Amino acid sequence: MKCKISLSSIILLFVSTIMFANNSSKVEMLYFKVNLPCCQARACNNLENITKTIIENNFDKKDVIFTTIKLSDEQNKTLVTKYNAKSQTVILENKKKKKSIDVSDIVKKFAISNDQAQYEKELKEKIKQIIK
Repeated sequence: MKCKISLSSIILLFVSTIMFANNSSKVEMLYFKVNLPCCQARACNNLENITKTIIENNFDKKDVIFTTIKLSDEQNKTLVTKYNAKSQTVILENKKKKKSIDVSDIVKKFAISNDQAQYEKELKEKIKQIIK
């Protein structure tokens, strides 16, 4: 009897783990940022919000999620070190395939050009690339 209960528990745990893994997003966009003085923070927050909106409007949450990573938070130290992140470093990470793409250059180009259509086009291309 105890053996059947234990086996049932193990099977339930295994099935739950598989279901949770299948429900997680394929790609996570990591947007690294710092706490800056007021005028610079507004520009950074605007860039962050535009980027997040592009993700939310073009991709299902099961495919891509947007995560803000604060550089100053101690709990983020491993990620900051892994990607040598600075403010506005943006990484697309596909954990299932264990691959990532740094798209910070696209973000920086948009910050200068302010061409949102081109920015959205380039981001979407990179995301589709890493989802494959």
